[in-house]
Amino acid sequence: MSSHREAPAISRDPVADNTDTYAFVSPDDPATVTIIANYLPLEAPFGGPNFFEFGPDVRYRINIDNNGDGEADIIYEFAFETRVGNPNSFLYNTGSIDSIGSPNWNRKQFYSATRISHGRSQVLAEGLACPPCNVGVLSTPNYDTLAGQAIHGLPGGRTVFAGQRLEGFYVDLGSIFDLGNLRPFENLHIGSLQAAAGVNATNDFSVHSIALNVPKSDLTRNGSDPTNPTSENAVVGVWASASRQAATIRWESPSGLDAGDWVQVSRLGNPLFNEVLVGMGSKDTWNSLPPAADSQFAHGVRHPELQTLLPVLYPGVFPNLAKYSAPRADLVAILLTGIPSGIVPGFQNYTGSKLADMLRLNLAIPPAAKPNPLGIVGGDLAGFPNGRRVFDDVVSVELRAIAGATIPLVDKSFTPDKAATLLTDGLDQSSTRYLSQFPYLGTPQGGYQTAPLGTL
Repeated sequence: MSSHREAPAISRDPVADNTDTYAFVSPDDPATVTIIANYLPLEAPFGGPNFFEFGPDVRYRINIDNNGDGEADIIYEFAFETRVGNPNSFLYNTGSIDSIGSPNWNRKQFYSATRISHGRSQVLAEGLACPPCNVGVLSTPNYDTLAGQAIHGLPGGRTVFAGQRLEGFYVDLGSIFDLGNLRPFENLHIGSLQAAAGVNATNDFSVHSIALNVPKSDLTRNGSDPTNPTSENAVVGVWASASRQAATIRWESPSGLDAGDWVQVSRLGNPLFNEVLVGMGSKDTWNSLPPAADSQFAHGVRHPELQTLLPVLYPGVFPNLAKYSAPRADLVAILLTGIPSGIVPGFQNYTGSKLADMLRLNLAIPPAAKPNPLGIVGGDLAGFPNGRRVFDDVVSVELRAIAGATIPLVDKSFTPDKAATLLTDGLDQSSTRYLSQFPYLGTPQGGYQTAPLGTL
């Protein structure tokens, strides 16, 4: 999936695993930008008695590059602590949780938010409360109210939320990783099955989100609110990360003692980058590095493995793609440099020649009146890969791009195969639920309300 279990080491450390990163001009307040960093993949709603939470031993970061060098110029850092009311009880809650301060909630989380600009730190707030997980109809009967109480204002016109949210990334995971099978096209696959509708593998699962809403001027290199889409100052690069301390010493207590410098163990900019374009032997290394080091992974972008597999898995469907051997300059532009002016009419999100995997967002492009989940591929300049909105269909967009649909952006002589312009796993934004306002990701499913396995 986007970054769920995408590398061997981080798949064993879910509390630090970036799953998705989103960045978009807020549709209900276009003077601001919303950035969402998700962690803890595949949270089952029935996750008790030890429900999911952020790691107190992890430092979570949202990173902004506003000068195109692939290094963070502005960082928002979040550190969490857990407070247990009654350590002699095994229960997460001993009664209905009617507020985030309820004494019935036995295991609360709080956090601090710090803004770091060019190495200078400013603590924005401490002791900010998270909401509980959505346990069920008796324990958390008014979950939206609890979540609303966990939306906090910060100095400088900023807003933050940290807590459980419904998974917003939809993907037919069980099909795609079964030899690249796409159910709507599996009659054309070497498996020769009947075409079928897609199945959302993440249905009703949750994640833990850090959602941040800030004025545009909080992110730009000169502190302005960009209005000209052609200005280089209008474009910022965004990625999220998680770090742990370098050493853990264990003795009689299994929790041990953490010490040393903070070391990055996970990051995520563009969806599916490490998952699909980085080789197995380099995935853990990629997670440890800043985007500025991504030139060493550029071969997987210029010559993606999936491009060579599609004509094999779908015989006769991609004849033009099978013959195309030139380096994929279109994918380099989309994922590593941003799209320069003149390629897509009225649009650019170019940050320079430095190769770096980041979400690139042009702050001067307003939200779309009629959003298209296919983003720029669907004619909507406010969508992916211009940042990423929560509902953007990044699986279909990236499948089509790798299959050659975007090659004509840089090579007018190439004609994409018809299938390249149609590829999808059969899912769209209706496969899950969203909110129309901050924090935008939907209400997590309660454990009690979840259908038993076999009836989904």
